[in-house]
Amino acid sequence: MKIALAQLNYHIGNFESNTEKVIKAINQAKSQGAELVVFAELAISGYPPRDFLEFSEFIELCDESIKQITAACTDVACIIGAPTKNPRVEGKNLYNSAYFIENGEVKAIVNKTLLPTYDVFDENRYFEQNTSFSCVSFKGKKIALTICEDLWNINDDPLYVSCPMDELIKEEPDVMINIAASPFSYKHDDNRYKVLSDNSKKYRLPLLYVNQVGAQTEIIFDGGSFVFNEKGQLLDQLKSFEEDLRIYELHSKTIAELAPMPFKAIADVEQIHQALLLGIRDYFRKSGFSKAVLGLSGGIDSAVVCALAAEALGPENVMAVLMPSKFSTDHSIQDALDLVKNLGCKHEIVAIKEAADAFDKLLEPVFKGLPFNVAEENIQARCRAIIVMAFSNKFGYILLNTSNKSECAVGYGTLYGDMAGAISVLGDVYKTQVYQLANHLNREREIIPINSIVKPPSAELRPGQKDSDSLPDYDVLDALLFQYIELKQSSRDIIAQGFDEELVKKVLKMVNKAEFKRAQAPPILRVSPKAFGMGRRMPIVGKYLS
Repeated sequence: MKIALAQLNYHIGNFESNTEKVIKAINQAKSQGAELVVFAELAISGYPPRDFLEFSEFIELCDESIKQITAACTDVACIIGAPTKNPRVEGKNLYNSAYFIENGEVKAIVNKTLLPTYDVFDENRYFEQNTSFSCVSFKGKKIALTICEDLWNINDDPLYVSCPMDELIKEEPDVMINIAASPFSYKHDDNRYKVLSDNSKKYRLPLLYVNQVGAQTEIIFDGGSFVFNEKGQLLDQLKSFEEDLRIYELHSKTIAELAPMPFKAIADVEQIHQALLLGIRDYFRKSGFSKAVLGLSGGIDSAVVCALAAEALGPENVMAVLMPSKFSTDHSIQDALDLVKNLGCKHEIVAIKEAADAFDKLLEPVFKGLPFNVAEENIQARCRAIIVMAFSNKFGYILLNTSNKSECAVGYGTLYGDMAGAISVLGDVYKTQVYQLANHLNREREIIPINSIVKPPSAELRPGQKDSDSLPDYDVLDALLFQYIELKQSSRDIIAQGFDEELVKKVLKMVNKAEFKRAQAPPILRVSPKAFGMGRRMPIVGKYLS
C-alpha cells in the first residue's frame, strides 16, 4: 500500500483555498501511484479555528468542503481532519475528527480522544471527547488512526481515561497514522521526535506522522512530518517550514526501501530565523497585505526586524522610518542608514524634535517645576508611533513591532509608543537571542551593521541613556526570566540556583507589574515553549509574591 503524506499550509476559514490545496495534493499523489493520501488535523478549517467553531455556518462550510473532497477521491483514499457534529444530545456540539474517504464515499470517521487544554490549546472548550475505538480497514491493512494524540503524556491527567493506542493495539493494526497540528517552539523538535519514536517502539508498529506547516497569526507550525519503522528508528522527515509531499510503501508492517537515518536537529537560532520568516510572510499573505513599515533606530532590535521583513516580504515592500530626536546620536542614524543600504529597502527620515518640543511646551504649564522624567521620554516614543501609524494609514503599510521578549517581560517599553504594531516579531525572542540572530543573519555577509551589534543598547530618550541604567546585564536578566516564564520556577527556586535574592525579587516584581502593558501589546510570533499572549494567561490586577 502506497501512502502519501501531504504537509500543507492551511488558512483558517479559507475553505476555497484549503479545499483547492487538498484536491490538488490528492491528484498529485494519485498521479505518483499513491493509494492513500494523509492530511493534517483540522486541515479543512485550519488550526486553531477557535470561536469560529461556534458559528453553524462555519461548520456547514466545513461539511461542504468535505463533500467536494469526497467527490474528488476517485480511485484513491484520503485521511483528513475536520470538525464534525456530535449527534448526541449530551456533551459538546462538535468532535475534532479525522475522515477516512475512499472512492467517493466517507467510509469512517475517527474522533479525537485527548483534548489538550494547556498553553495555546483550548480544545475542551469546543470538542467532545471520544470514548470509542476502532481501526480503519483499507487494502487488507488495519490502520490505527489517531489525532495528535501520540505527542502527549496523559498518565497524570485524570481527564483522559484511556490512551487511544492502548485500545487500538488490541485489534492488531498494521500501521499507525497520526495527523497533527503541533505548534513550533525551538525547544520542541527533540521532544516530538523522541515521543513519536518511543510510541512506534512501544507498539512495534511503523508510524506515519503528518503535521501542518504555516503560521496562523502568532502560532507557527513547522511541519517536519516523520516516518518511523516498527523499532522506533527514523526513516524519513519532511521539510521544515515548507510544504512537502512524499510517498511511502507499506509492506507487512514495514515501510519498504528506507534505511534508518539519524535525526538531525536544527540549531535553535536557525529554527527561530526560519520560524519568524514564516510568521511574517503568512501574517501578511493571509491578512491580504504586502507592505511593512517600522521605526528604525540604529539599534539591534529594529535592525533585525527590518532584515527579517526584507527577507520575508522583499526589500521593495519594506519602509524603514528613521525618526531621530535631540538625544539621538550621529552613529545611530548612520547605523540605520548603513542597514538600509545593505538591505536595499525603502527609507524616510522624519525628525521628531519639533513634535516632541511642541508637546513639552503644551504641557509646560501643567508640568511646571517638575524634573524631566519618563513622561517626557515617553512623549518621544509616542511621537514616533504617530508617525509610523501615519505611514500605515496613508500608504497601506502594516506596522511591525520591534520590542524583544526581555523588554516585554519587565515592562521596558512605552504603551502607544514603541509597543505599537500589528504583529510583534521579536516579542518571544530574548535580547541575548536577538544578538545571536543578528550574528546568524551576518553569517555570509554583513547585513546588520557591526556597530548595531557591539554598541551598548539604549532607547536614546535622554542624554547618555543605556539599558543597563535600568536593567541588569541581559545575560543575567534573560537567564532569570527563562526560569520564571518558560520553566515557571518560583523566586525561592531561582534564588536557590545562585541568582541574587534582591535582583530576583526586583525582576519578578517588574514582570508581574507589567502585565497590564502586555495585555495591550500586539500578537507575538510564538517561537518558545512559553510566549506572552494566549499561551500565558495572567490576571492583570492579581498580586503574586513568589
